[in-house]
Amino acid sequence: MKPLTPFLLAILGVGTALAQAATPVVLNLALFAVHTVKADGKTTEQLVPSPGNVLPGDVLSQIVTVKNTGSKAVLNFPVTLPVPKNTVYLAPESGLASLRTEYSVDGGKTFAPAPLMKTVTVTENGKSVSKQVEVKPSEYTAVRWYVTELAAQSALKLGYRIQVK
Repeated sequence: MKPLTPFLLAILGVGTALAQAATPVVLNLALFAVHTVKADGKTTEQLVPSPGNVLPGDVLSQIVTVKNTGSKAVLNFPVTLPVPKNTVYLAPESGLASLRTEYSVDGGKTFAPAPLMKTVTVTENGKSVSKQVEVKPSEYTAVRWYVTELAAQSALKLGYRIQVK
C-alpha cells in the first residue's frame, strides 16, 4: 500500500489555518498515529507525534490545543475542526476537555448534537416511504466544540480519532 504523505500535508495546512484565528485565542493542531503496544504483558496505546506516512486503516488522533494568550477570559466561542478527506471519524479523544460538541455531515454548513438524524427514502410494500435514520459517526465531516469560558493564559485540548480510508 502506498503511504499517504500528501494527506499529512493537507492536515498541516488545516493546522496553519487554525493557528491564524483571531487573537488572543491561538489554536495549534497536532496529529498523532495511534499504535497499540504490549508492555509488561498489558496492551496499551502509544501516540506517535507527527507520523511521516500513513496507510489505509491507520488510526490517527487529531488534537487541537486552544490557548488564551490574553489578559482576560474569552467567552463563548466555537472551535471547529473538519474531518480530513480520505479519513472517517471514529470517536472523541478520551481524556480531553468535555465540552458541548456538535457534528456536521455537510462539510460544516450545519451542526447538531449527536445523534444526528437524516431522512432516507425506502420502498416498503411497493411504496416509497421516508424514514428518519441515525447518521453513523463515520459520516461526520466536521466537529465543533463550544468553549463557554477560557481563562487568561490558560489552555485546553480537544480532539478526536479518525481512520485513514
